[in-house]
Amino acid sequence: MYIPQHFKITEKSIAFDIIKDHGFATLFSQQNGMPSATHLPLLLNKEKTHLYGHFARPNPQWKEIDTQTVMAVFHGPHCYISPSWYETDKAVPTWNYVTVHVYGQVELVEDEEEVMESLQELVTKYEAPDSSYKLVDIDSNYLAGMSKGIQAFRLHITKIEGKAKLSQNHPAHRRERVIEKLEQNPRTDEQEIAGWMKWVLA
Repeated sequence: MYIPQHFKITEKSIAFDIIKDHGFATLFSQQNGMPSATHLPLLLNKEKTHLYGHFARPNPQWKEIDTQTVMAVFHGPHCYISPSWYETDKAVPTWNYVTVHVYGQVELVEDEEEVMESLQELVTKYEAPDSSYKLVDIDSNYLAGMSKGIQAFRLHITKIEGKAKLSQNHPAHRRERVIEKLEQNPRTDEQEIAGWMKWVLA
C-alpha cells in the first residue's frame, strides 16, 4: 500500500483497534494465477499474532491458499471531501479514509473443537449482549452438519500496514473547516472521519 509518511499509522495498537472495530475484511490471494478475493469477518486473537475466520467450503479460494502470502484489507470509515469547504479555489476533491492491510500465511484448521471455539467467539462478538441466540443451545447434530460446510483457517500475521488519510497535508484551519462540514452530515462515515480528524488535530 502506498503510504506517504504523514498518513502512516505507526502505532500497532491503533491498527489493532481498527481491525477490531471493522472486522469485515477482504481477503486477497492468488488462484490459478489470477487475483482472488473473499469478503468475510476476521477475528484477531488475544495475543495479536493471527487472524482467524472461515470460508464457505464450495469457495475454491481456500484450496490453494495455504501455500501463499495473502493480504487481508480492513476498511475503516471513509468519505468524500469537497474543495468547496476550503477557503481557497485552488483545490481539488479528495477522499479521506482509514484502512489497515494485514499480510501473512494461512494455515487451514481441521480440529473440530478449535473450529467451534472460533465460531463461538464470532457469535459472541456480533450478537447483542441481551440476544437470546446462543450457539451452545443449538442442536449439536445440526451444528456438526452445518460446520461441514465451512473451511476454518488462521492467518499468521507477518506484516501490518495502517493508513489514516485525514487531510494532514492541509493547514490546521482548513482541517477545522472540513471537520465542521463533516459534523453537519448525519452519515456514520462522515461522523467517524470527523472524529479521527479531531484526534489527529489535537
